[in-house]
Amino acid sequence: MPRVLTITLNPALDLNVETGTVRLGGVNRSRTTRLDAAGKGINLARVLSRLGHTVTVSGLLGDINAAPFERLFHSDMLDDQFVRVPGQNRINVKIAEDGGRVTDLNGPGFDASPESLKQLETRLGDLTGHYDAVAIAGSLPAGFEADALARLVCHFKASGTPVWLDTSGPALDAGLRALPDGIKPNIDELAEWAGSALDSLDAVAAAARALQETGIAHVVVSMGEKGVLWLSPSGDWLASPPPVTVLSTVCAGDTLLAGMIHGLLERNGDPVSCRRNCQQILSTATALSAECVRHVGVGDPMADDFTQLIEQTRVTLFTPWPGHNNNGEMPL
Repeated sequence: MPRVLTITLNPALDLNVETGTVRLGGVNRSRTTRLDAAGKGINLARVLSRLGHTVTVSGLLGDINAAPFERLFHSDMLDDQFVRVPGQNRINVKIAEDGGRVTDLNGPGFDASPESLKQLETRLGDLTGHYDAVAIAGSLPAGFEADALARLVCHFKASGTPVWLDTSGPALDAGLRALPDGIKPNIDELAEWAGSALDSLDAVAAAARALQETGIAHVVVSMGEKGVLWLSPSGDWLASPPPVTVLSTVCAGDTLLAGMIHGLLERNGDPVSCRRNCQQILSTATALSAECVRHVGVGDPMADDFTQLIEQTRVTLFTPWPGHNNNGEMPL
């Protein structure tokens, strides 16, 4: 099974809260609470490990509250190559209400000092060339410039390793200039990059196409219950997810990206037709993301009904409406 390296530069302890409708300014009772070591790259790594990959996790990790992360790395069989830095990892509160609405309260974390950045550069230099794919995911801590993220992308691309990027804002803008092999924005992140609202599927596709035309091979746009749009070198594909009851969408995007990376690595060189490959890759990744939203935490490929979820996922070739006129577009 291929080896994957995930890089998380700003890990977090996620306090996940399940509750009914929140009454602002009043006392609310939660049904459950749980504290999870997280961060987009760490979430990715957990799913990839469950899918059978040998996974290494790296990045920056605050030393004050590193213990929950270290326990997770051990339990999920993740090779820990994080650089410890002075300070604590941020604590994020994620409130999941009945009906699927999630409210995030993201706290501050450590500052990345010049010395810690040098240590990370050395650590990643030692890891270069040993993996079949690299995923850089999540936000940047204070002190970590967006241009430094672009240099990371360039570094691994120069080694011949496919690089996936999942971030937002200035970090996404800088990372895109380094032309990663694949990106996975959600619809809001894509709209922010495009500088306009994306109120139809054709508008989403046009923005994604503009990204792909800069030289990025794979653009995967997650659209929540509206599905997933994947622009690939072999064609454009649209997935409609299976019907599920949504509890929390917190790790859905990370789970989707893990499924995409898994599928592309698993079928590399497969003689089966590309069309069938693409359909299998996207249907499996979308179903895994749908499995994820039914509970708190990352998706579980060992779920009893996972095969049925894949069968209920519809994947079709996507062809934009000609002319992109508002009357002909499919609203989101």
